[in-house]
Amino acid sequence: MPDIALYQPDIPQNTGTILRLCACMSVTVHLIEPAGFPISDSALKRAGMDYLERASMRRHRSFADFELFRLTQNRRLILLTTKSDQSYTDFEFRADDILVMGRESTGVPQSVHELVDARLKIPMSEGLRSINVAVSAGMALGEALRQTDTFPKNPD
Repeated sequence: MPDIALYQPDIPQNTGTILRLCACMSVTVHLIEPAGFPISDSALKRAGMDYLERASMRRHRSFADFELFRLTQNRRLILLTTKSDQSYTDFEFRADDILVMGRESTGVPQSVHELVDARLKIPMSEGLRSINVAVSAGMALGEALRQTDTFPKNPD
């Protein structure tokens, strides 16, 4: 199933929310450091609540370390960005994709833009800048899970 990568996140509450989402969906979160806060920050734990213990999180000390991991796994990197013309709903996701979310304050650098396999946007009303990164992650992950039929299955 798809994974989510957080590129040097700034806000612990957003990271905690995404970790909670991914715990509920059985999705791995790749945390690309350095983060803008201590990873053990109590705000991260508060936002993730008791779901953090169920979350699958893999830390990468740098983007270079993450990229080495990704290439050895032969996985596509799909960037959610406002700097794209392609809607996430018009994209064909694969179960082994990694959806990367940029830093809340600055997104990702141009060097990352150049490495990704696709850049996708979430269409929104004109004149507005962006959607919260945790909400964006939920929207894109939901579409990727729907397309790949990898939502967690509840036992009958």
